[in-house]
Amino acid sequence: TWEDPSQTNSDTKCVGDNDPIDVCEIGEAVGYIGQIKQVKILGVMALIDEGETDWKVLAIDVNDPLASKMNDIEDIERYMPGLIHATNEWFRIYKIPDGKPENQFAFGGEAKNRAYATEVVKETAEAWAGLISGKSDSSKIATANALLGNASSISEAAAEEVAAGGVKRAAPVTDQSLHKWFFISGSKI
Repeated sequence: TWEDPSQTNSDTKCVGDNDPIDVCEIGEAVGYIGQIKQVKILGVMALIDEGETDWKVLAIDVNDPLASKMNDIEDIERYMPGLIHATNEWFRIYKIPDGKPENQFAFGGEAKNRAYATEVVKETAEAWAGLISGKSDSSKIATANALLGNASSISEAAAEEVAAGGVKRAAPVTDQSLHKWFFISGSKI
């Protein structure tokens, strides 16, 4: 996916932030850097970060104990009351310590439902396809790849060289029964 900085979203009235969309996986298992999870989309928030749309897709790991019960945005509030508000609040203020202004949200801060979120994912996937195929301006983003067989493709050896320069961390070995998130609703304390 890609939030296209040359396109203004008709709902947020802002351009994309030149990044992939962000997914906030709300399940109990703590992930690690680089982990890939299959998730179920539940909704989306439209953060407006310095005048750019920065989508925050709310999703749950398909293997989470609550995944079978959660199918849309209202299920988050049903099973994790206050989580959407707390997530919104965190994204609103997290850049303030860096001297930046607080972020805003489109839709008055309301999280949109699964159907809307799915359309956001489809639109940003189409934007990525345009980027990677050369139909969109890619001068401000690296599109090198070893798999697509297009003008941006590099050899597998070159890709391995790039990957070798990155930070590699093994998945942590911990007692998985201790390695999970706990959601505590303030309304029940």
